Amino acid sequence: MSEVSGNGIVVGVADMAIGSERDQRIVTYALGSCIGLTAYDPVSKVGGMLHFMLPQPGGKNDPMSLKQFMYATTGVPLLFRRLVERGAEQGRLVLVAAGGAEILEGAANMAIGKRNRTMLRKVLWKMKLALAAEDTGGSLARTMTLQLASGEVQVRSRGLDEVLWKPALTGPVR
Repeated sequence: MSEVSGNGIVVGVADMAIGSERDQRIVTYALGSCIGLTAYDPVSKVGGMLHFMLPQPGGKNDPMSLKQFMYATTGVPLLFRRLVERGAEQGRLVLVAAGGAEILEGAANMAIGKRNRTMLRKVLWKMKLALAAEDTGGSLARTMTLQLASGEVQVRSRGLDEVLWKPALTGPVR
């Protein structure tokens, strides 16, 4: 479950959070084969983050007992719906993804990270949306942060921070 700390909102595994400029930031940790997806509306300054674990639920799962944020197929559309409810416009959303790695030795045959990446792209394609930036694949876990005042997305891996997406400068540069 998401929790608010002194410097923003922390999103847990198989969870989602929505915030605005006053919340400062949204962060999620331990993105291994899971994927973190941020969505940010630069006009309304409303953003959200989803941390999903698996591409889709199994066919035998009871829909009423599903943890919707656990799966790309249910979590991604729900993230967008909640953002729109908070004043964002889906057409203005800037989408950034991180994670989807293969970090467990011997689990390559399951390829959960790859399956998560593929399903994310399918879901976005069906919604006529695309990623603005991503840091996915590989074999390293990541931490992902969305700065709600600007929309900047940062990824931390192996102690190094990288800006994955930031808004373009507007107006004259001084």
